[in-house]
Amino acid sequence: MPWFKKAKKPKPIRRDGPRSTVPEGLWVKCQGCKEIIYSKELKRSFRICPKCGYHFRIEAEERIDLLLDHGDDGEMGFRELFVDLSPTDPLSFEDTKSYKDRLAAYQRRLGTRDAVHVLDGTMGGLPVILAVMNYRFMGGSMGSVVGEKVTLAAEAALEQRRPLIVVSASGGARMQEGILSLMQMAKISAALARLRQARLPYISVLTDPTTGGVTASFAMLGDLNVAEPGALIGFAGPRVIEQTIRESLPDGFQRSEFLLEKGFLDMVIPRPELKATIARCLRHFTASSIAS
Repeated sequence: MPWFKKAKKPKPIRRDGPRSTVPEGLWVKCQGCKEIIYSKELKRSFRICPKCGYHFRIEAEERIDLLLDHGDDGEMGFRELFVDLSPTDPLSFEDTKSYKDRLAAYQRRLGTRDAVHVLDGTMGGLPVILAVMNYRFMGGSMGSVVGEKVTLAAEAALEQRRPLIVVSASGGARMQEGILSLMQMAKISAALARLRQARLPYISVLTDPTTGGVTASFAMLGDLNVAEPGALIGFAGPRVIEQTIRESLPDGFQRSEFLLEKGFLDMVIPRPELKATIARCLRHFTASSIAS
């Protein structure tokens, strides 16, 4: 009734008034504690929330810069390998947008050919082969090129007698390549077996998220399996598991701390300590197997 309801007139929009001058992206909301963080402060802290320690996802390029040594002049002290490998569309996969078109769009946007970078460099002064997955490229999915490059990384480590470090960030196998993507699981595992026979270290670093066929193969085959705090690690996602078993999952299920408690991981390492800890672990391996 009009006696009990007061109609509010909309305020007129003033188009001649001052507009906000705050640039977009200046502040970031933490997904852990929901606090608002100054972007430059977040960048200075390795993209870790200074209030609750939540680890934001970082780009593959930032990861490489964080883990590998630089030259004395501050320039890059490493080089990227196998950059010419590019994916094709062997199954002629058709969806609302063709697989070829999606690949081309990602390649233009990110300036890389697929979802993994392989590098030859040093970490804490130790020569290593490093493979870093790029989650921004189709969710870091593992297709034929990703499988081939990780296999070649293992073979390069074997040939040069260097440790292999693989940083995983992936949603799993790439469905657009069907069985060909699943074959990469066996191919990479066989290459890692040859590395183990030669007594060369392989360290697997799991970041948020590491799921699907990547978890089911090389991500869990390290001589040392380590992860960042709070990383989602598993085969199927928590929602799928809950719907399958029709039960509620415990708090923190499939997070790195939960997996450490259950024995799936050897260590959970905060991002600022990752490089130094891996280098220290490598020095504990047999020195002759690395340098001989």
